[in-house]
Amino acid sequence: MAPRRCPCGTGLPYDECCGPRHDCSTPAATAEQLMRSRYSAFAVGDTAYLLATWHSTTRPPSLELDAGVRWTGLDVLRTAGGGLLEQEGTVEFRAHWRSEDGTGDQHEVSRFVREVGAWRYLDAG
Repeated sequence: MAPRRCPCGTGLPYDECCGPRHDCSTPAATAEQLMRSRYSAFAVGDTAYLLATWHSTTRPPSLELDAGVRWTGLDVLRTAGGGLLEQEGTVEFRAHWRSEDGTGDQHEVSRFVREVGAWRYLDAG
């Protein structure tokens, strides 16, 4: 049986891509890696990871995902900053979804900053 592909769109198996980020064994090295791993967390329903990677100043107290939404693809459109030695960055993306009501996408420019050395999602600018 072939390994399950990662939902983030890299083409890599989940266990070699976002899986190690979700189990906290390999932190995101860049803002884009964090954004991809957060998208994958939405796709696999990992609310604990989403909350853990949200910046402490903007993190909601809880998060409930819509079980009727299936995330079907991710397009990273642009990145600015967010590299290995940087402290902040932005990632523009389009996330595609499907529900019983039809299909759609979410277009966002997300801001990421380092908090205690680790990349965190700040907000959508």
